[in-house]
Amino acid sequence: MRFRNTFIVGSILLASALQAQDTVRYSGTTLSNVDYHHGQLSPAVGVHNIQTMRANRADTGAISWTYNHAPMLAYWNNTFYLEYLSDPVGEHIPPGQTLLQTSKDGYSWSNPVVIFPPYKVPDGFVKPGKTDTAKNAYAVMHQRMGFYTSKSKRLFALAFYGIVLGQKDDPNDGNGIGRVIREIKADGSFGPIYFLRYNHSFNEKNTIYPFYKSSKDKGLIAACDEILSTPLLMMQTVEEADRNDPLIPLQKDFKAFNYYHLANGNVVALWKYSLTSISKDEGKTWQYNPTRAPGFVNANAKIWGQRTTDGKYATVYNPSEFRWPLAISVSDDGLNYRNLLLVNGEITSMRYGGAYKSYGPQYVRGIQEMDGKPADGNMWVTYSMNKEDMWVSRIAVPVKQKVAAPVNDVFNNFPAGKELNEWNLYSPLWCRTVIEQHNNQKVLALHDSDPFDYAKAERIFPESKNVVIEFTITANQTNTGSLEVELLDKKGMATLRIMLDSTGSILTKQGYRNKSLGKYNAGEQLHFKVELNTSTRFYTVTINNGKPNLNVFFQPVESVERLSFRTGSVRRFPNADTPTDQDYDLPGADAKAKEAIYFIHSVKTSSL
Repeated sequence: MRFRNTFIVGSILLASALQAQDTVRYSGTTLSNVDYHHGQLSPAVGVHNIQTMRANRADTGAISWTYNHAPMLAYWNNTFYLEYLSDPVGEHIPPGQTLLQTSKDGYSWSNPVVIFPPYKVPDGFVKPGKTDTAKNAYAVMHQRMGFYTSKSKRLFALAFYGIVLGQKDDPNDGNGIGRVIREIKADGSFGPIYFLRYNHSFNEKNTIYPFYKSSKDKGLIAACDEILSTPLLMMQTVEEADRNDPLIPLQKDFKAFNYYHLANGNVVALWKYSLTSISKDEGKTWQYNPTRAPGFVNANAKIWGQRTTDGKYATVYNPSEFRWPLAISVSDDGLNYRNLLLVNGEITSMRYGGAYKSYGPQYVRGIQEMDGKPADGNMWVTYSMNKEDMWVSRIAVPVKQKVAAPVNDVFNNFPAGKELNEWNLYSPLWCRTVIEQHNNQKVLALHDSDPFDYAKAERIFPESKNVVIEFTITANQTNTGSLEVELLDKKGMATLRIMLDSTGSILTKQGYRNKSLGKYNAGEQLHFKVELNTSTRFYTVTINNGKPNLNVFFQPVESVERLSFRTGSVRRFPNADTPTDQDYDLPGADAKAKEAIYFIHSVKTSSL
């Protein structure tokens, strides 16, 4: 009891001390509910979630390895660059390699190419204090910093080769091979690979890539020297480097360092578990030992923070003890964060089992300060889904939760590129959610050929208790696929659902059962008018100006503020009680389904 009381008193004193000094804190009242993939969080308006790489073991190329994780992002030469590491099946199970994707607009991405290939560990190598001996062994990769844009405006990719010999060996024990660097050129080609910094057992004589000092490229040498002399960059190498590396100012095992500058020049640091500190001298020293930021909820997953183009600040992270949902919080001054909004609340099926493959959108990273600013002025982040697939999110800046005006979206009437600014998208590679032409008219198209995922588009409208929702859609087929249209409240709770099923039927959910609203034909334009009252819990559905059909909500809500179109059913797996590790593959994990396409022509809302 005495220990417990001492602990409580100590915690109170620590919290009081943190409140009295500059530190990052969350002062909002919104918390996520892990029983839902979306955490019951309201979405930030206009977030577009885009899959860049979908692992497929049946493929013969770079995407055939099914453990893919730790993506990094840069913007240079009017191009997005995404780097991620990859192993054949599971985490830290060799061989490892690092791959690169590029995109001009953040939506269409190149196929991955290997930028740092598998590296053979010298035969006979033994870690200090261990007995496992390397023989025909390959390194694994691990890095917390993937890019560096030099003062001469050249872009470099970075990675780290670690060593795993035997079960439960750690590639980040300070006994790896070393950190490598390679230039990415404007024409898409790469320069040679160099070692930037060795771990203690390696040097120029026992490694296959040269040391950067041997290069005749003075610009590359200058870039390497810049990295090594910048404490805020070296802080990102602490986990893999020698434990006593003198270039790292804070030699402690705090993970996944991220930083940004405040308006007064001070530096905010963030680590896993929402640990934080402040530096007034560019990371050479820190005001206090890294301590959990008051109010933040975050576990063993990365947190990303940055200044946004509107002069505010944002942190993106998983606000739970799990790796879902992915959320954003905004601050005026970079210290006090006041809200919590949804970025990505989806968890697709983990198609391939593997060691330490966690469920959810996780390990988020944005673009560090010297690595470019996207031309659209928005915030872009990258993350892995289930440690399997790569994703990016475009988060509209300024970040907002509400819309003020009723919706009147006729996609053909919008200027090119402006059609989806207010829409929230979830767009996997095999379930593209895009603007395209249909019968010489611009429409929002939802494609779906993925047995394990779906396309989704949502439109937020002013919160209402009595509202008229009108939308016009066309199904391209009647013999495959399904479309579910829902009205939701601010916590993502659906109150009604209208469905176009794979037999040509139009249905609405009535408690346990579905009620028929009629039939539809392939290529037929359907105009729906839904009038609802959350107080009475009744709604009517009118199709193509026919007779109104009266129905009751399948779930009561106080109000509604979101319209959702989804090419699949609600997902509730995994949940907080799902076993941690999935050691099995899903049947048919490599195969596509027959494609279904749905075209959304317009959406309008008005008050009753």
